Order: sequence, then structure tokens, then C-alpha cells
Amino acid sequence: MAAELGTTGSDTAPFAAAVPVTHPLRPLQAGQVVDGFRLDKHLHQGGMAQLWQVTALDSTEPEMPLIMKVPRILGGENPASIVGFEVEQMILPRLTGVHVPRFVAKGDFTRQPYIVMERIGGDSLRKRLDAAPLPIAEVVDIGTRVGTALHELHRQHLVHLDVKPSNIMFRESGEAVLVDFGLSRHDHLPDLLDEEFELPMGTAPYMSPEQVQFVRNDPRSDLFALGVMLYHLTTGERPFGSPDSVRGLRERLYRDPTPPITLRPDCPPWLQEIILQALEPQPDNRHQTSAQLAFELQNPDQVVLTERAARRARSGKMKVLSRWFSAMGAEPSARASATSQLARSPILLVAVDVANAERELLDTLRLTAERLLQTEPGARLACLAVMKVNRIGMDELMEPDGSSKHVNLLVQLKHWARPLMQSLKLPTEAQAGRVTFHVLEAPDAANAIVDYARKNQVDHIVMGARSSGGLRRYLGSVSTQVTAQSDCSVTVVRAPSRAKE
Repeated sequence: MAAELGTTGSDTAPFAAAVPVTHPLRPLQAGQVVDGFRLDKHLHQGGMAQLWQVTALDSTEPEMPLIMKVPRILGGENPASIVGFEVEQMILPRLTGVHVPRFVAKGDFTRQPYIVMERIGGDSLRKRLDAAPLPIAEVVDIGTRVGTALHELHRQHLVHLDVKPSNIMFRESGEAVLVDFGLSRHDHLPDLLDEEFELPMGTAPYMSPEQVQFVRNDPRSDLFALGVMLYHLTTGERPFGSPDSVRGLRERLYRDPTPPITLRPDCPPWLQEIILQALEPQPDNRHQTSAQLAFELQNPDQVVLTERAARRARSGKMKVLSRWFSAMGAEPSARASATSQLARSPILLVAVDVANAERELLDTLRLTAERLLQTEPGARLACLAVMKVNRIGMDELMEPDGSSKHVNLLVQLKHWARPLMQSLKLPTEAQAGRVTFHVLEAPDAANAIVDYARKNQVDHIVMGARSSGGLRRYLGSVSTQVTAQSDCSVTVVRAPSRAKE
């Protein structure tokens, strides 16, 4: 099968063979009714499908803007686009939440193929790409929101495999929405594209090295695409250009991009570190989940700077040649699924009241966190302390000796974690990347912990419950609130000596 690269607007279409396909159906017309949906207005004609604004004539559900997606099947289309439409018909009904359009209905290929879904208002991210380079704060905001959306899709057993600006929308409430699942792979569904085609599937500038090597089950491929977008939004240029052949695509296996700071001097080193890590050829060298990438974007002071942050030029010829030889002989390491990759790399949160808790409880918390890290080698641990402040009025943020309460609490938190860090038996740099420290100032400790966990997509919270008197009543209520309000699992521990009380 001969590969060729088509284009749709400014985006590059997937590799596939151009084989004529015929279908007896006639073109749709405005005003036509299809299975109870009236076609009101033609919105878009793409290379693989067309979009119609439609109205549900017999709907009993609350009114919601709808679009109908119809594949191009009138002859001369790419077979992959038809198979991809079948894939999207299988996948979209399986997805839920604010980061995907709500599925409404679908039509069979034997009569009229279509998908009716929620219409997300506004433009895609594609228009902002035209304005690149963007302010750093906007780059970080976009990356955080897209990373959050990707993590939610990965949690639902999906690898998108076509993450690009034209496939990203934003709700009025701010959440990123991923669209177009024609190239996606779902852990619990047949991978029709893998079964029927023997070419890399994806959009050339955003395809990961493992996609070029025919691996379609690794969620870190979506992180590579996000890294490409962050690079473009930061510098105004694509890190690997727009190759139009498999040979051109394979260059990303051994050529690194020009460091962003060389193209944009005001790019912070921590942002360059994040972007270049996302663009690593080997998935094991990238962030292991999109939640971890989003976490670093939201916590730049916790980003561990490596030689990536200091780069000012691309690698020399000898290093490129060495990588080329390695890439030519290497087989991609396929992961089992999106689900298993997330299970290997959770974000853990341990909430520690270092200023007031009994020593026995602090020791138990540390041992619990240590066991979790030993059980989950790919886990990342956020150590969190909450400094209580008043809701109204001025707080005294300095100690009597003139030192900062916030800084002192951070020092105590790091001191508490020192034995844990030593138990990891990792180089200092690696430890710093795996365990981070955070002090929040808030009037309500429970709400602060829950909000932090949601914002950073924490998978598991560990916290302590006090064992006596007023302190027990106070922190007991905190642990109860956190357990009741959190979206993730929560482990509440007590000091062993108090366990029977």
C-alpha cells in the first residue's frame, strides 16, 4: 500500500492509501430530516467529513446545541477516513465528562452514517496558533487545561492519537474539549485501524516516534503531541516541521528540536525543561502521565532542571549519527494499555500537619507514604501542609523572631520527609523530581486539600486523624470532609499507639 499525505486546511491529514470508494447515498440538503434530526445549516466541509447544525425534532431532553458529523462517502475518499468514522462511532458513546462532546445518536452505514453530538461553541485552538508566539502565561494555561483533559480521556481507557490545535475546543466555563476520535484507540474496543492498515496513522507534525513505529497503545504519544503544541505556541515554529513522508517522520527518532529559548529568549528554563521532556523520543523519558505534565506547568518552582533546561543548540552530527544507529536497530517498547500506564504512574498526595500533629502520627504518615512509593515505582508524591489563615481581616504572617511562617512550615515539611527521601535511594535530582513540597494558605484545611487534589488530578490522598481531645475533633472533621468530598481515593491513618481508642 503506497502512502501519501493529504491536507485539510492548515492541518496535515493521516497517512493512508487513496483508493476510490463509492456509496449509493446522495448528498444531504438543508431542511432534510434524518432519523428525527433536521439539517439546519451546513457548517464545515473537511477532507474526511462534513458538519451540519441540526435540531432534534422529537427530543424530550433539555435543549442543547447539536451538530451532525457525516463522513464523505461519495467516491474517491480515503478508506482510512471511513474506517476512522466507524471507530469514532464506537468510541464516542463510551466517553463522558466535560472534556468530550456529549454523544446523542448515530446512524448506520447501511442507511445513512452520521454522529449527532453536542456542539461546542467558539473556535478551536487553531486560531490561537496563528498568533504564536503567545505570552508565556497563556501557553502555560493552555497546556494545563489540555493536559487535564487528556488525563481524563486516558482514565477512560482512551489514547487520542491525533492531538492537534484543530481538535481542541474550549467550553465557556474554561475546560478543554477534545474532538475527532477517528484515529483513537480504546483499550476495550477493537482497533480497526491497526487491523486494516499498515501505515503510521496521525497528523505529521504531531505524531510521536512510537506512532511512526506503528505503536498505537501508549498514552504518552498524546503527551508528545502536547509537547509539539507547547513548543509551537511558545516559539511560533513547529519543532519537527511538516514532513510529508515516512522517512521525514522518522527523523524525530534521532534529531532533537532547536531549544525553545534559542528562538525565544524570554522562555523560562523550567518551561523549556517541560517542553523538551515531552518531546523525548523514548516514552520512558517523558512525563509518564499528562497529569504529571500539567502538575509541573502549575508548579514551576517544583520543576527539576536538567541539562535540557540549559540547551542552546541542537545536538551535533556525531550525536545525531549515534542516535540514528540506535533508532534503526531498536524495536519500540509497546505498553499494554492506557489504563495500565496510568496505574503505574499515579500522583499521590500526603497531607501533613507538621506544626501540630503528634510525633507518632507523623511517623505513621511517613511510613505509609514510603510504602506507597515503594509499591508504585512510577508514582509522584506531593507533600502538602496547610497554613490556616482568617477568612476576613489581616493575618500575622511572621513569627515573633521575624521569620516567615510560610517558609518555616515548608522547612518543617521537608524535614519531616527527609527519612522518606533517604529511603528512596535515588540520586538527589531524581528524588526532587519524584517528591515535591507545597504549603497552602487557606481558612479551611479540608477545602484546600480537596481543591488542590482536583486541580492537580491527584489519584490518592493520605492524611492523618488525630487521636485525642479537641485536636481529634478538629482534624477528625477535616479527614471526614476530605473523604466525603474528594474525587479520588483517601487513606486516613492513625498513630499505632492510639489505634484502639
